[in-house]
Amino acid sequence: MRRQALVFAGPRRVEVVEDELAAPPAGHVLVRTRVSAVSAGTELLVYRDELARGRPLDESLPALAGASFAYPARYGYAAVGDVVAAGAGVPDGWLGRRVFALQPHASAFVAPLEDVLEVPSSLDAERAALFASMETAVNLVLDGAPRLGERVVVLGQGVVGLLATSLLARFPLEALVVLDAVAPRARRGLALGAHAAVGDVAAAHVALGGGVGTDRGADLTFELTGNPAALDDALALTGREGRVVVGSFYGVKRAPVDLGAHFHRGRLTLLSSQVSHIAPALTGRWDRARRRAAAWDALARFDATAVVTHRFALGRAAEAYARLDAGPSEALQVLLTYE
Repeated sequence: MRRQALVFAGPRRVEVVEDELAAPPAGHVLVRTRVSAVSAGTELLVYRDELARGRPLDESLPALAGASFAYPARYGYAAVGDVVAAGAGVPDGWLGRRVFALQPHASAFVAPLEDVLEVPSSLDAERAALFASMETAVNLVLDGAPRLGERVVVLGQGVVGLLATSLLARFPLEALVVLDAVAPRARRGLALGAHAAVGDVAAAHVALGGGVGTDRGADLTFELTGNPAALDDALALTGREGRVVVGSFYGVKRAPVDLGAHFHRGRLTLLSSQVSHIAPALTGRWDRARRRAAAWDALARFDATAVVTHRFALGRAAEAYARLDAGPSEALQVLLTYE
């Protein structure tokens, strides 16, 4: 069959091309896409040419295995669709099932059966398209390991930041403070259960019960802005012997980071969190299947209207990326739709 697929043709250039899709071989399924979610984090790095050329595009995605970043590039990892054909060896029961896959944006794709996840019947396609972001949020919370009565700050209320906030709001914390310079985003975090929503570091210190220059900081801080300069803010907001979890992927972007007295003498811990791996300390009890189940369960409790702001047909993909690139004032979760 023929399909349409999104291609990053060059810096800030998106095109939709048509190509031929072969019939699914043994053990594979053919999926007709209903919707795919655009990642305003990693995908904008590709769109803006902010990834290192020649480096692996994303080794954690089976569909991109062995691919290095160079234009033209195909990218994306949140596709939901229906199985319309299957190769030899695939049980007949898979035909017609709705599935999620870590696949680039396209109107149809072929994937090994083990690389697709059946979408729970309780979830519609739009909520299911948030699965990759929710699994990331689950991984962030597992790595941060919030404890009873802690003070927690989340910097950045993009999609992953808001999903993480929704999970953290279920913990018995003393304070859950969200920080985003874009006021509507901060207010979304408040609606999802944060105790306070602020727009700058000084206000966050006050919300934590102290002030600038005091020792009363956060026990746990998540840096989810995608802006490397925000890491300094995260460190400044974290109290003595606190933890800072960095979930942002900065690409080639750089910024100075102050690892002076507050960080060094305060014995702060800096943790990198990335969804392609589960922390070794957890693998005795947690595997990918358990984490996926936790993400599906969290999505069942989550209202997608809290983050989905725009929908564009695939043919208008260039407009969708330009809208995200213009800034975070309006666009949050953008979905591409397929007819």
